[in-house]
Amino acid sequence: MADRKISSGDLRTGAIALGVATVLLAGTIGYRELGSGRLASHETDLEAPLSIDELRERAEDSGDADAWQALGFAYFERAEFGKAAQAYRKAVDNDDGEAVLWSALGEALVMASERDPMPAEALAAFQKASEIDPGDPRSRYFLAVNRDLAGEHEGAIEDWLALLADTAQGAPWERDLIRTIEQVGAINRIEVSDKIDVALAARPAVKAQSGSSLSGPTQSEIAAAGAIPPAEQRAMAENMVARLEQRLAGDPDNIEGWVMLMRSRMTLGEPQSAKAALDAAIRANPGRAALLRDEAAQLGVGK
Repeated sequence: MADRKISSGDLRTGAIALGVATVLLAGTIGYRELGSGRLASHETDLEAPLSIDELRERAEDSGDADAWQALGFAYFERAEFGKAAQAYRKAVDNDDGEAVLWSALGEALVMASERDPMPAEALAAFQKASEIDPGDPRSRYFLAVNRDLAGEHEGAIEDWLALLADTAQGAPWERDLIRTIEQVGAINRIEVSDKIDVALAARPAVKAQSGSSLSGPTQSEIAAAGAIPPAEQRAMAENMVARLEQRLAGDPDNIEGWVMLMRSRMTLGEPQSAKAALDAAIRANPGRAALLRDEAAQLGVGK
């Protein structure tokens, strides 16, 4: 890949994206409501964004599965799937009991393969992930892909429909999953529309437990994001914010989530969208309007 000059606009885009990622990370740590009625985030010790070289050095020095996972994530986001697979191999070597690491390895191997749509090593990784956690969404999806490749089209569709029924509203893979079911159904002349409707009706709603927070990226993912080109960082940040909006549609009582959304929109330089989020939050929570307006004012929303 040819080197290119990084402009000040690129740097600003990258800074904005990482800022949003940091805001969303607060969701994994949580907000707490103080006695004064204020919302404040817990203090965190976030690492500065690391380059690919720094991520690799950290992984090699520590031998830690999380460090190798962060490196694999960074490579995958850069579409360097072969290198991502190598990093995920190291991750499972250091921790072979995590389904998410095995399914991430399998996905990287599939994406890295130029000819075989389901390499044997990838299939074995998905099967291992499924043994550890039968509910792992990524392994369920790709094991159904394997059935489709074997000519078991109806069985594959049934597996995808079962996954869709277990998929919470607004999950990041939801739309792609529905599209896959529709496309495979159309190619093989299998009616799927009614079945998709049934699966969608059965899926769980997104509802946060008392005292819980909406999930965001891990600290490893935040560190890895620093190695992604600025334009891709912006796209990743916008995707995370869109996912947050989708989750709030299923959990409109989550005041913490609305504040997080407003903060993210302001960080992205989208004040009108931040104001729209405030209006939506007040409509959903009229009894908390004063608190929401106070938080919005602190963020500069509506000024």
